[in-house]
Amino acid sequence: MNLLEETKRCIRNSGHKISDIVFMGSEESGYSCTWKEFTRLANVEYDAGYGAAKVATDFIVVFEDGTKMWRGEYDGAEWWAYSTPFKEPKEKKRITSLFGEMWDNLKDIHEERE
Repeated sequence: MNLLEETKRCIRNSGHKISDIVFMGSEESGYSCTWKEFTRLANVEYDAGYGAAKVATDFIVVFEDGTKMWRGEYDGAEWWAYSTPFKEPKEKKRITSLFGEMWDNLKDIHEERE
């Protein structure tokens, strides 16, 4: 996998352009780079499969609309994950329990109790 090409594809798939980027780096440590610097640093082939994550785990890309991309990882396999801005639900329902069986979401938990 080439990190630069993977990143460009994910930016496109999110509906953004490179010119929409306002920050690239780590929220925690403050390490950051420009897009131009990123293109030089990221034009590298790496193994995105299982094993150990290769790309910095705290690296994020933030867009001017407040959305962001971050590195997802499971058992060493890695990818870009993307969040959209929070949208308040049209209908709010009262939570009566936060606990389910295994990997249940709130809807599953409450529908099982009805």
